[in-house]
Amino acid sequence: MRKPLSIAFIVRDPLPPLRADVLTLFGAEMPRYGVNTELVGQSGGEADAPWPAGGMHTVGSLKSRFAAILSPLWDLRGLLRARRRGRPDCIQVRDKIASGLLGRLAAAVLRVPFVYWMSFPIVEGFEVRRDEIGSCGKGLKWFAHVLRAAASRFVIYQLVLPGARHIFVQSEAMADWLAGKGFDRTRMTAVPMGVDATLFDRSKVEPVHDPRLDGRRVILYLGRIAQARRSDFLLDVAEILKRDVPDLLLVIAGDAASNDEMDWMRAEIARRGIGQHVLLTGWLPQKTALGYAVRAEVGLSPIPRGTLFDVSSPTKLVEYLALGIPSVANDIPDQQLVIDESRAGLCAPMEAGPFAAAVKRLLDDPALSAELAQGGPAYVRSHRTYAILGRIVAETYTKILSRPS
Repeated sequence: MRKPLSIAFIVRDPLPPLRADVLTLFGAEMPRYGVNTELVGQSGGEADAPWPAGGMHTVGSLKSRFAAILSPLWDLRGLLRARRRGRPDCIQVRDKIASGLLGRLAAAVLRVPFVYWMSFPIVEGFEVRRDEIGSCGKGLKWFAHVLRAAASRFVIYQLVLPGARHIFVQSEAMADWLAGKGFDRTRMTAVPMGVDATLFDRSKVEPVHDPRLDGRRVILYLGRIAQARRSDFLLDVAEILKRDVPDLLLVIAGDAASNDEMDWMRAEIARRGIGQHVLLTGWLPQKTALGYAVRAEVGLSPIPRGTLFDVSSPTKLVEYLALGIPSVANDIPDQQLVIDESRAGLCAPMEAGPFAAAVKRLLDDPALSAELAQGGPAYVRSHRTYAILGRIVAETYTKILSRPS
């Protein structure tokens, strides 16, 4: 019997993991294929849960003010703990730069392959933050961000990725983008965001009982609120729609990363005087959020265009389709691909007029909405569940980590 593969996996997200592309993909799907993981990273809260697919080595806390500096040292300590459980078949690092270099060096010492998992262009995110700070004045803080962005760009693109046997990326668009930087396209595998088919089965979701939705034409945004994501665009769309759809209600089911961001959104709603047309729920348990989702007639997925988001793979559109909610999404590459392949939604540019027009088309045409709603779940089951994605990832590991039986 073939011995299971073991991956020492350094992650950027807090442990225990909450993201489905770690929790479900590596916690539930990979073990089905004989791939176990030794998770290494920092804690993010008080939650504690066992890792069902190997071991979890939590060193340090993301709440520490020194986390950015100490994280690589903490990860090294975590790797040493993982090593006590046996020599891994590879070392994999997700979205970390200094720890990416550490992981490459550790893999060389252990003589195992090094793999990098890029779910977000971290360096480009640092550069956006640098420019935001620079627009307010070029002081010491700005200079520190200049140094961080420049050092990070050199380390990731000159030292880390060139040494990776394989690179997992978030989307086909991200793979093409990295290929444009000179990296071998054949060394990349795109793993877009998916859903757990069991959780996103509409027949098992109980609609929420909220009288504020009764008698309203409900449209839904399920996800994070952020100025960087231009979340006020949703309000632009609602302002246009309410002129012809007086009983419109935009439900924004999600929270923000900070109280300041939520305060900004509430202030925008109040400034526009559209409080009666917008329900801002704040954070919700997943079960409750899905209960709101299935009461919506249309799902909305506007994602700003640009380097940071054009290579992303948003989850919300796939979630809407899995629940049989006809949707309107804008034309970032992964969303365009999903709409084209599934034919379960409409695509419109992220401009208030055209986007609102697409939403109104679905509100006004029940036959079209029903047709789109029917196609969504079947597409997701055959393309974007973690069972499907898990098989792709497992097959990739089998190829790149081949060893004698």
